[in-house]
Amino acid sequence: MSTNEPRAPFPGHPGAARRVSDLLPVFPWDKLEPYKATALAHPDGLCDFSVGTPVDPVPELIQKALAASTDTPGYPTVWGTRELRQTIAGWLCRRVGAEISPNAVLPTVGSKELVAWLPGQLGLGPGDQVAYPRLAYPTYEVGARLCGATPVEYEDVEELDPTRVRLIWLNSPSNPTGRVLTADQLRRAVAWARTHGALLVSDECYLELGWEAEPVSVLRADVCGGSHEGLLAVHSLSKRSNLAGYRASFVAGDPVVVRELLEVRRHGGMIVPAPVQAATIAALGDDAHVAEQRARYAARRSALREALTGHGFRIEHSEASLYLWATRDEPCWDTVAALAELGILVAPGDFYGPAGDTFVRVAFTATDERVAAAVRRLNG
Repeated sequence: MSTNEPRAPFPGHPGAARRVSDLLPVFPWDKLEPYKATALAHPDGLCDFSVGTPVDPVPELIQKALAASTDTPGYPTVWGTRELRQTIAGWLCRRVGAEISPNAVLPTVGSKELVAWLPGQLGLGPGDQVAYPRLAYPTYEVGARLCGATPVEYEDVEELDPTRVRLIWLNSPSNPTGRVLTADQLRRAVAWARTHGALLVSDECYLELGWEAEPVSVLRADVCGGSHEGLLAVHSLSKRSNLAGYRASFVAGDPVVVRELLEVRRHGGMIVPAPVQAATIAALGDDAHVAEQRARYAARRSALREALTGHGFRIEHSEASLYLWATRDEPCWDTVAALAELGILVAPGDFYGPAGDTFVRVAFTATDERVAAAVRRLNG
């Protein structure tokens, strides 16, 4: 039987009644392209401090571990090898003071993937709220929208609706501000979440990059009361070991929640490749390369901070992470435009929420040579 009635467009078609992309904000980095073009035109080239991507070499011991594991034709497991999970648990104990079982950790395919899909993988949806800091990594909001939950910003957990909030994100050290939450602030958030039955997830990807404050994990015994119930912590090797290209990260905490994630992710085939698992073991077992990388970042941070303040900027927070949170008390896009004329590209603060509309985020992940070039321009 034929009909003249038009057929509905298939899902994902531009004419479809509902597309997932319609639920999402505009991808922020696209808006920076005209300013990047201006900066690229500088006679001495671009100094790109907009995206916090590593530029230094992957440490040799990690490269060797990856290469030694390349002849792995079989499927790895979603849960990872026992050695990997024992290594992660050992690192958490040694580095952050968290006594945790290897059964309560799970490797992930980069931390951004986990942030974006965690609410949906835990069954959140319409009617639920996902809360995140007022100035925050944009993917927290994206994760809420992807599963149909309501994204909610907060300054203090006491502002939140205890009847609707199901998941609360913490981020210390913060992206973009570099702010570090104290142990008392973390304890307070843990207590509120447990009182109201919300899952508390702490994004700790910059934990080993404290400069003027010592970051604390939510899994530390004196913060969580010796129990990880209702808590998860997210960690990444992208910054501390230059492994952004490897997509090496993990989540750890409440064993019941980790097990639920494992079951969901097994069905989805969300597997960290075997060579990356081997590289992660090598990276977490060595502290020397972390200290060397910290020294590089410390020198770049000091040089850029001095040049920015000399150029009329005020730096707020920035006591940890890979960023300087800087302002001249003007609209952030005016600052972006002015620095682009000097060939310097930075991220506008409103990428991270309206509260950042007079700030810019300056990543000190460029090479020493590009940092030195930017310093000369700012001092000129």
